[in-house]
Amino acid sequence: MGQPTIRDVAERAGVSKSLVSLVLRGSGQVRSEKREAVLRAVRELGYRPNAAARSLSEQRTRTVGVLLNDLRNPWFVDLLDGLNPLLHDHGLHMLLGDARLNRRTGQDLARPFLDLQVDGLVVVGTLPDPAALETAAARIPVVVAGAREPAPAGVDVVAGDDAQGARLVTEHLIGLGHRHVAHLAGYGAVGELRRRSFEEVMRAHGLADRAPVELSDMTEEGGFRTAVRLLGRSERPTAVVAVNDIAAVGALSAAEELGLRVPEDLSVTGYDNTSISRLRHLWLTTVDNAGHEVGRRAARCLLDRFEGAGGPGRVHLAAPTLEIRGTTAPPGRTG
Repeated sequence: MGQPTIRDVAERAGVSKSLVSLVLRGSGQVRSEKREAVLRAVRELGYRPNAAARSLSEQRTRTVGVLLNDLRNPWFVDLLDGLNPLLHDHGLHMLLGDARLNRRTGQDLARPFLDLQVDGLVVVGTLPDPAALETAAARIPVVVAGAREPAPAGVDVVAGDDAQGARLVTEHLIGLGHRHVAHLAGYGAVGELRRRSFEEVMRAHGLADRAPVELSDMTEEGGFRTAVRLLGRSERPTAVVAVNDIAAVGALSAAEELGLRVPEDLSVTGYDNTSISRLRHLWLTTVDNAGHEVGRRAARCLLDRFEGAGGPGRVHLAAPTLEIRGTTAPPGRTG
């Protein structure tokens, strides 16, 4: 006997072929007893859908492109962990692409995914040119996750609340007694939101003149170089708010090189609550930017667009929380 067909499944379950197709697509329009009969027949017969044939009949490939701005950022792993299960539950598969590589080779960022005829696109992180998404957005549903730049019409944006997160961590340091707090700032709309919130909190506490801001590139090396400049001043800060966990690791290295103990001489905070921040020998105080929730909501937005939800793009913000660990303490007498 050859491979079982959809007709075999329909006959075994006592239903029509079209109803079997609805069940296999995860439709919610099928009564539970019919769905169970179909799934039981699928198991008993060992039926495996022919993906190519199904793609032709549905005019869909059941794939979703995921364009990552920076594969080195571990926060994106948490986001993907939230994104993938919901897509998988709806019979969709992720195809990953590296935006940095595409830029270096001069390739249109979304073109490879359009050539593969993906059903939708999730763009993860800050792209230098959001207008590059307009061509894709005109053809397929597009969702931006983890960035706050203005998006083309009809594109949903899902991110953490960067202003609230920066407020939480800055208030934490002030609450510990720090009055001279520096910020290792970042780029793009996310970096701008975090910087502006830091400055607003410091100003609200009358500390605007003791809140130096230095721009970094959000990498470990950039955080190190920027922190060395800040900490080498005659009146050095007693705490550093880094724009992300990776820059915070650079600040920790700079403190060690300058002979400063963390947190006795210097408090350091990160942002994103990545796996790096949870390493025991770092144990970094940081902001949990709800990466898993951002990924899950991004998948939900894409599925809603697949199901015909139109209208203008919306901005969805997930609430951040503060993770207090071992790199923050009241300022020491040497501060």
